[in-house]
Amino acid sequence: MSTKSLYLTFRQQIFDALDAEAVQQMSREELEKQIQNAVDILARSASRPMTAMMRAGLVKSLLDELLGLGPLQPLIEDQTITDIMVNGPDNIYFERNGKLKRSEITFVNEAQLLEVAKRIASRVGRRVDESSPTVDARLEDGSRVNIVIPPIALDGTAISIRKFREQKIGLEELVGFGAMSPEIARVLMIASRCRLNVLISGGTGSGKTTLLNALSQYIDNDERIITIEDAAELRLQQPHVVRLETRTASIENTGAVNQRDLVINALRMRPDRIILGECRGSEAFEMLQAMNTGHDGSMSTLHANSPRDAIARVESMVMMANLNQPLDAIRRTIISAVQLVVQVNRLRDGSRKITSICEIVGLEGDNVVMEEIFRFQPDESAFDEKVHGNFVTQGIMQRSELVKKAQFYGLHKELMAAFRS
Repeated sequence: MSTKSLYLTFRQQIFDALDAEAVQQMSREELEKQIQNAVDILARSASRPMTAMMRAGLVKSLLDELLGLGPLQPLIEDQTITDIMVNGPDNIYFERNGKLKRSEITFVNEAQLLEVAKRIASRVGRRVDESSPTVDARLEDGSRVNIVIPPIALDGTAISIRKFREQKIGLEELVGFGAMSPEIARVLMIASRCRLNVLISGGTGSGKTTLLNALSQYIDNDERIITIEDAAELRLQQPHVVRLETRTASIENTGAVNQRDLVINALRMRPDRIILGECRGSEAFEMLQAMNTGHDGSMSTLHANSPRDAIARVESMVMMANLNQPLDAIRRTIISAVQLVVQVNRLRDGSRKITSICEIVGLEGDNVVMEEIFRFQPDESAFDEKVHGNFVTQGIMQRSELVKKAQFYGLHKELMAAFRS
């Protein structure tokens, strides 16, 4: 009998013997002892001998399945892994250091995978079944999970997990990773302290939320901050933070609370700053209104390939609010609300870098005028597996809003030092 067949046999016999209610009341130590005893008894009657290592592995697998996420638990516990992608019971991938790799781990069958998916959803008060085949959820450690089950997923249940990093990553750490230069870190720190309204633009997995978390560390402790997210990922250290999270509709299709509702409500909560985890729809209009009406220093992320594309996306999202505003009025709202657009990208070698920082200067005719403060310039002469390059700057204009704010907050000399380095 193969190891997998032996595992299936033991698993079925032990699970049939366990009382579900009793399992809920046991501590992890008690349950582990019970499973250990059961495995020892079954191992003695097995057709072939089992080593102590095989028994220990079997006990851990069964314990993970009862209390954790089954075969996925080792990947969850591995701090070097940032993303886990399950494409059916036999195809599991993970991301480490920006590169995708296939895992040797597999599920026993589709039923086991579906059970794990339902357990993830139930832990956060959600449900996933044929009537509701997709769900967004959050694990206890803050990791973000998306689940799609058949018949929507044709090749078996699909689970995507964006893991939450326990260690706090600040601007200094990002400089160490090569994501930005010390001069860029200084400018972003000043922009956050001077309460500039910032949009962080980038693709999926480019590090937008990580950068947003890093920028939030420079907000004063005496400010009232309201965060709005689909799945709570921001970890602000300030004492006066109110965290809001959207809610999907129930099975009766009632009770949904979207980001636009939360932004409108946040404006009534006397915030100093509003931080929107990701702007992706009609809430963009309310966010711009907040930035324009005394909530300086507000921040958000969005998906776009360049700062110019980011502005175009904001225009499109405002139009989704069905306000029938002319495009000229929308653009004037954007340039008066947003001061800085930070572009982050994941490069071909898996590294994340700030590739451009643009300040919005004004409007000329139908075009939004942007001044690029910093950009990442790849070194084409050093072409290998790793991307090489330099962060360059053309300096900053004295009529810049960043310069004016830095003067107001007494940080002008520190700002100018970043461009003399």
